[in-house]
Amino acid sequence: MRRMLITTGATLAGVTLLLAAKPHRAAVLATPPPAPEGGPTTSAAGPADGAYRGDSVETKYGPVQVEITMAGGRLTAVRVLKSPSESGRDREIAAMSLPRLTREALAAGNAHIDAVSGASYTSDGYITSLQSALDRAHG
Repeated sequence: MRRMLITTGATLAGVTLLLAAKPHRAAVLATPPPAPEGGPTTSAAGPADGAYRGDSVETKYGPVQVEITMAGGRLTAVRVLKSPSESGRDREIAAMSLPRLTREALAAGNAHIDAVSGASYTSDGYITSLQSALDRAHG
């Protein structure tokens, strides 16, 4: 009986620690394309105002791509250009997760946001595309 209690307690503690761990995200390195003449440029003060399109990121369920708007050196808008939409479930997950990811990105002003539970692939694609757009904005 005592051995069973110890085993159960240790198992519960292990599961609790496992569930409390946050997933590791790899850093995204993107090389922005050269800015066209007369296009937005960056200065020492920060990114130039304008719209910047992120990379289209292929996920297990379809592509994710965002476009950001910068104004006054701050992230002011995120527009989703592509999202997984092949099945009804893909559209349901995107409808639930993308507005939340957008709110978090605008509040943070960067791509250091948490993934949405139940939408891991979509979240990772969104965050990767968002980071590439921010990289372009910062030149």
